[in-house]
Parts: sequence; structure tokens; C-alpha cells
Amino acid sequence: MSMPLFDCFNTEYKHPFGALRRGQPSMFNVRIPKSMQVSGLTLVMFRPGFKERFTELELQDETSEDKIYSCVYAPNYVGLHHYYFTGIIDGRRRYIKRRGASEGVFEGEELFQLTVFDENMFMPSFIRGGIMYQIFPDRFAKSGEKHENVPEDRVIRDDWYGTPLYRPDERGIVRNNDYFGGDLRGIIEKLPYIKSLGVTIIYLNPIFESHENHRYNTANYEKIDPMLGTEEDFVELCDKAHEMGIDIILDGVFSHTGADSIYFNKFGRYGENTGAYRDRNSPYFPWYSFIGYPDKYDSWWGISTLPNVNENNPEFTNYICGDDGILQKWIKLGARGWRLDVADELPDEFLDNLNQSVKKLGNDKIIYGEVWEDASNKESYGVRRRYLIGGQLDSVMNYPFKEAILNYVKYADGRLFVDSIMSILDHYPKPSIDMLMNFLSTHDTERALTRLGGEDVGWHDKDWQAERFLDGAQYLYGIALLKCAMVLQFFLPGIPCVYYGDEAGMEGYRDPFNRRCYPWGEENLDLVDFVRELGRVRHGTRAFERGEMRFIECDDKVCVFSRLDKITREAAIIFLNKSTRGHSFDLHSEHTSMMYDFKLAFERHGSGIHDGKITVAPFDYAVVYCKM
Repeated sequence: MSMPLFDCFNTEYKHPFGALRRGQPSMFNVRIPKSMQVSGLTLVMFRPGFKERFTELELQDETSEDKIYSCVYAPNYVGLHHYYFTGIIDGRRRYIKRRGASEGVFEGEELFQLTVFDENMFMPSFIRGGIMYQIFPDRFAKSGEKHENVPEDRVIRDDWYGTPLYRPDERGIVRNNDYFGGDLRGIIEKLPYIKSLGVTIIYLNPIFESHENHRYNTANYEKIDPMLGTEEDFVELCDKAHEMGIDIILDGVFSHTGADSIYFNKFGRYGENTGAYRDRNSPYFPWYSFIGYPDKYDSWWGISTLPNVNENNPEFTNYICGDDGILQKWIKLGARGWRLDVADELPDEFLDNLNQSVKKLGNDKIIYGEVWEDASNKESYGVRRRYLIGGQLDSVMNYPFKEAILNYVKYADGRLFVDSIMSILDHYPKPSIDMLMNFLSTHDTERALTRLGGEDVGWHDKDWQAERFLDGAQYLYGIALLKCAMVLQFFLPGIPCVYYGDEAGMEGYRDPFNRRCYPWGEENLDLVDFVRELGRVRHGTRAFERGEMRFIECDDKVCVFSRLDKITREAAIIFLNKSTRGHSFDLHSEHTSMMYDFKLAFERHGSGIHDGKITVAPFDYAVVYCKM
């Protein structure tokens, strides 16, 4: 098979692989068949909206099968860059552009991407090689303690395993006002369990005073919701978690508030003449955009209970981002950072101010953003975003990996999986890659087990979704696939983020059925132990902290890849067999020739290393630690 003209995934063509720091030189190599006459072969690099830069490639090697042309390019500006190659080939102007995910061909139509990020970006050391656990506070664990000042209009459930309310009321409104009583003290009590999973970071969905159970309609950023406990409970949670080597990050909802809030006060809960809706002279009035006062106002996706704020209003920005503002208040009380809800709806200026506020308390304080697409080239509201080039987000929720993993495990397209993973690794800065939030489920998506083992949700309504669970055969098959997905989740670059209950075999279609209560006493204990094992394996080598990723073999049935840390010289090879038959893998290949001292991370009955081969059972995996 002939070599491509160029391949941005292959370091023989572009070195180093992936995004570059500003000023970091990179080598570009292009292979041209010897039979072709070439002159003026040029790398054309540009930032969208800016002038092109031309770098001519020189012939370096004509003794190989193809002629190799090379140049070095060192970018001077941070941001998104695009590039292609052009030259006079056999007497006419031709262009080498991208076809597929990475290969450069004469017939290509897409440009290659190069992300250039600030040379001072880095990943805080505390998060390296970590494991994250996401908790929806109302549904994880309840202490049973009585809480003061709980509003009387809340529906308090006493059926922990019941289905969340989802039907609209008599006015056609889904109120989300049923509460199962999960609280901060319940989380404190379960810290030993969380620690047993190898968790080093807890990500909490919103905990501030709100009047719906999801708490994404903030009523008061300065107070813990009364059903969750008190500020003192939060401090105790942070302190006790930290004693166990676990840090807490909070969910910040800053694109909108609740209509039922101290700031907007549409329903009068906070007094008759306070809040923007009831008082034009309210200090919060400039935060909002009224079209026809008071009933017509800009709201999040047209939902009247979620009025949008003008994030760049100086008073709002100072309230959130100022010295001793909301961001700093909760970090000083013990949080290690923030996850930002709907980051693509937060303007750049606000994100700049937010970053400055958080980092003012230390560069070890972290900021994640909710971005569903490739965050390196995302556009929102006509603006090219600059989340990951420095000064805004440290990293993002990794939806592209989630989709790649689940689709590969369920539908078995190895090539698409590799291309999807490598594209993100090619586009994102290395510091962001190493702390990507890698999840299989969230509070906004179906449970992974349901997605893998059940019927597709399609256009089915909530009545169909509500009480639909996997049958026996679906459940067993779904668990087998989920284990395969979790192997990839834990060992691909980034930080595995387990959505509470995924490790216990929880099912559920879309909101609110993906937000049922944790099944204490009814867990799938085999799956819990499996996740604990994944945690032990992950913590067993520094290769998973920031090791480079290399695919060795990946097809519809098996996936083999390595993680290599050139600094510590530690490496790991991951063997995943998602087929119905046992599979033997050769430990010694061109991809592993630099490795030695092979050692299984764990052993199972029927598996092991024999005569340079490793055998892996159906729907199982093995990890080999080694040295470089």
C-alpha cells in the first residue's frame, strides 16, 4: 500500500503531533512520488480572517521510495490555524488538502487544522491521573437529618426508588418540584464508598438555593439550597473529602438565573417590591433584557422560568467574578474549581473575567466548560470561540469521546472510532487533553447502560421512557458492553468521570429518568467491583497521567492501544476484546519494540502472558505495565 502524501496523525509527517504552544517549532514532511516533477512546494498557513503565511518546503530525501519535502513552522499567534500544501506538480498548480480525518491527497477538499495555545498553559499536578465522580445531589444519598427553612411548596418524596415526576401540571408546566432528599451530609457519609472507587475529584451538579430539583435555575448564588444543608455542611464536605485525597468542583450556572429568585422575583417569593421583575429600580434590573416590561424578557431557549442575564453587565460581572464575588467565595470555602453550564452561551469577555477571578486564587484552581462539540473550532452565535488557547477554560466535558466510545462499543466501526479519538487529540492542547472530563452518561443524556443495551429512545415520549427497563438478556448484554466502554473511558487520555450510579448498573432514558436515586442495597456489586479494579489499574502507573496515545490495532472486535510517558519512562498497553470469543494478542510488534519488563496489571482465570502472547476472554480486557 502506497504512503499518503501527508498525514497529520502520523509523526513521520508532522512532528510533534497535535496542537502547538506559541513559538514551538513543528516539522512538516510531504511525500511526493518520484515520478512527479515538483517545484515551489509550499506550506500555506493562516488564521481565519488573517493573511496567509507561506513557507516553502525543501527536498530532503530522494533516496527513499518517494521524494520527501520538509519545512519547519513556528507559530507566533495563539488561536485556530488552518493549513494546506500547494506547488507546481507536473507542470500545473495542485493542492494537497485533507480527505477523511487526517490524510492529505491531491483531491482533498478540507483544510488541516492546527491549534496554537498559550505557552504558559499547564495542567495542575493534583488532577493528573485522577478519577472524577459526578453527583446529582438530590438523588445520591440522604442523611435523614432535618433541614430548616425548606419552602412549603416542595413535594418531598419518601419513595427513594420511585420514578421522578415528569408530567405537566394542570397549566401544562413541568415543575420539577419533587425532591427525594439527597443532601451534603449524605455525600459526607458516602465518602468512604466514593474513595473505594479510586475517585480523586467530585463534580457536584448545582447546590445553590433554587426552586426546582435540578437547581439550574439559581435563586441565590450565596446560599446552599436548604434541602441540601448549610454552608457549614459544605465546608465539612470539602474538608473531609480533602482528607481522603478528594477535591470538589462546583457547577456554575451564569448564563441565566431562575425567574423564582432573589434577583428576578417573578412570583413574589422574596417580597412584593424586590427583584427585577417587580421593581425597575432594583439593583438587579440591569442584569436582564426586558422586551416589554415586565412580562416579556429574554430567556434561556425561550423558557420563561429561566431569564437570561447580560453577563457583561458590570454589576453582574463584578458580583460573580469580582474580588470576594461568587466564584471566589466558594473556592475560599473549599471548592477546587468550577464546571460552567452552557459555556458556549457565555461571552468571551465574561469567560476572560471568570478565568482571572478563579486563577487569582491559584493556578491550581480549575475551570471546565460544558461544550458538546469539538471545543477547538466551535462557533456560537457567529463567534469563533477561544476556549482552549489560554485564559478561559482549562478543559471541557468530552462529549466527542463519549459518542465515539458508545458508538464503537455498540456498532463496531473501528476506523470511525480511531478517527474520532485522534481528531480530538490532534486539535486540543495537551494540558487540556490530560484533564478532559471523559464520561459515558450525564444528567443530560441517557444512562450508558440503557444506551448500549436498550432500544434507541428515538422519538418516544416520556410516558414510553418512564418505566422502560432492560429485560434479562438486554441487561446482561448491556453490562458486557458497558464494561468494554468503561475500559476505554478509564484508559484513553483524560480523566474518567463516572456519573453516580453508572458503576452500580443504573438505567434510565432522558431527563428525568437518568436522574433516579442511587440504588443503595440494590447495586450490581460485580460492576462496582469492576470499576474499583479499573481505578486500581489506572492508579498503578503514571502512564495514565499524561502519557501519549498510540493505537496499535483497532477493528470491529478488538482495540489495542498504548499510553507512554516519556518523562517517567512508564508505559501501559491496553487490550480490549469486545467479541464473543477469546483472543490472543502478540506482545511483541513494531509498536512495542521500545518496551520491556512486561507485567500484567492483574490476572484472571484463563488469561495471562505465555510465549510472548496475552490471551483475553470475551468482553474482557487486560492491561500490561511496562518500561520504555
